[in-house]
Amino acid sequence: MTGLVEREIAFLDALRKAGLTVSLAEVIDATRAMGAVDLLDREALRAAYAACVLKRPAHRTTFDTLFDLWFPPVLGEPTVAEGDADLEPPDEGAPPDVDLLREVLRQLLLDGDEESMRRFARQVVGSLGRADTAPGRQSWFTYRVLRQLSPETLTASLLDALLAGKERGGMDEKVARQTLTERMKQFQEMVEAEVRRRLAEDRGAEQIAKTAVQPLAEQVDFLRASKADMAELKRQVYPLARRLATRLTARRRLGRKGKLDFRRTVRASLATGGVPLVTHHKPQKPHKPELVVLCDVSGSVAGFAHFTLLLAFALREQFTKVRTFAFIDTCDEVTRFFEPGGDMADALARMNAEAELVWFDGHSDYGHSIEAFAEKYPDAVGPRTSLLILGDARNNYRATGVHTLKQLVGRSRHAYWLNPEPESYWGTGDSATRSYVEHIEMVEVRNAVQLEEFVKRLLPV
Repeated sequence: MTGLVEREIAFLDALRKAGLTVSLAEVIDATRAMGAVDLLDREALRAAYAACVLKRPAHRTTFDTLFDLWFPPVLGEPTVAEGDADLEPPDEGAPPDVDLLREVLRQLLLDGDEESMRRFARQVVGSLGRADTAPGRQSWFTYRVLRQLSPETLTASLLDALLAGKERGGMDEKVARQTLTERMKQFQEMVEAEVRRRLAEDRGAEQIAKTAVQPLAEQVDFLRASKADMAELKRQVYPLARRLATRLTARRRLGRKGKLDFRRTVRASLATGGVPLVTHHKPQKPHKPELVVLCDVSGSVAGFAHFTLLLAFALREQFTKVRTFAFIDTCDEVTRFFEPGGDMADALARMNAEAELVWFDGHSDYGHSIEAFAEKYPDAVGPRTSLLILGDARNNYRATGVHTLKQLVGRSRHAYWLNPEPESYWGTGDSATRSYVEHIEMVEVRNAVQLEEFVKRLLPV
């Protein structure tokens, strides 16, 4: 039991290192859960841990990957009893029969039996995935298995089998193709999981976890995010906005008492002989600022700007008014594209197609854009306005418009510049950040976690 607790602690520590928040209370709950489930039932233990520590559906993949490393389904080489009789490994030194394995895989993809497919994945990794990387040392590789089995080349024969007696080209074929795609992806994930298991036995789960787990979407740098990462981030905009709004509401409720109302307190103390047992406070009126967003939407920072725009409009109930202006080398107001209840993807597409953002050559020009903003929209920034500028300040060595920016900052209630580049890059190359930071507070916001922290600061109680 002691060894199991140590393994549990190492697993929960790995979750923290991967970016999941696991509190001490949740560690205690997870330990207690071990006594409430059958420890021989691996899936029950997985469900118990997930119930204790998981908070967001997006974190489930990371959780499952780490759980499989610390609580593997099997140890060592799978026995023949765990697999099918037809998959008995060949005699030592004899090459595996790849044609036979491909035929077995074909039948498994037709049947869709997950457990049989998982046993098959364990067997073929042992037969096809091993490679000697150094004298006396071996390793395991997913690509060796998938290259030799080539499951995608079985698609045509699988479709013929699934659509026997049915008409091709209709809904039946679409459903069959989707089913096969999902099963092939499932098999690939099973092979990857088995390779990780074997590597973890050889090198230790801690070492494999460093490369096996992808960064959480909210921890990925905006400027390095892939298309899939940005799609996941955009899916998280409204859940993130709801969490922030809930926290802000709770903070306002807890802090609703304002300054001490001395007159009412003294009056109430007359009933207790002049002793102020109960204090009275003036009502607190929460400040809801106006928000003006001025964002660079050029290619280098477009993903960051789009995500921040989506979040700002998802939180628009927290502001009195939100106005948005976009620029590349000139500026245009794009608030009209973001109507309440509208589709955000369509709004971004319309903004890119219809807004007048290019004046000269389509390369970032912060100086001209800032001056155009001040000239075309002189009433946009006032004493109740929180001014938010989004961009990396890489200005192609052009004029900075610092004098105009200083005037805008002076007219606003608050002014911040969110920069998606690491602070260590500021001022390098064509970055004009050193000119701007003298007049506006610049904040490093490289990922969604940092952006969430900034939004809490932007919306004070």
